[in-house]
Amino acid sequence: MNVAKNTVVTVNYRLSDEQGNVLEEGTEPMIYLQGHGNTLPKIEAALEGRAVGYETTVRVEPDEGFGHYDEELVRVESRDRLPTPLEVGMQLEARHEGEEGEEVHLLTVTQIDGERVVLDANHPLAGMTLDFALTVADVRPATEEEIAHGHAHPEGGHAH
Repeated sequence: MNVAKNTVVTVNYRLSDEQGNVLEEGTEPMIYLQGHGNTLPKIEAALEGRAVGYETTVRVEPDEGFGHYDEELVRVESRDRLPTPLEVGMQLEARHEGEEGEEVHLLTVTQIDGERVVLDANHPLAGMTLDFALTVADVRPATEEEIAHGHAHPEGGHAH
């Protein structure tokens, strides 16, 4: 079976920056529903029509992946407004009402300077050109439930 819309694709991957530094060695495979925007469009396009065993490397520029780094998404907060314990690298959720209901943003603690804490709402990979080394490990037809929900389910299904 080949990768096509409404197939569940299992991909082994390694993520590197453009200098070849490994950022993530996919210890667990990525499993996604093809044709539903569950992964980056460039990855879906590269795997479309391919079969188990296919290997490729896909280069993803910032505007095709996690966006450009935006300084306006960095802010400084008073430490007493944040949960404890607090350490650099932690990720916090910020919730607020947006135009389409509640919005959740992930903030990364990038610096703690006494009572000042620097929070960054950029995706950790924003601004980076990335290379995804991909190997198709499995392709199967999606279930009706997976298609209806718009994403792959773990073996045995799941409850929403």
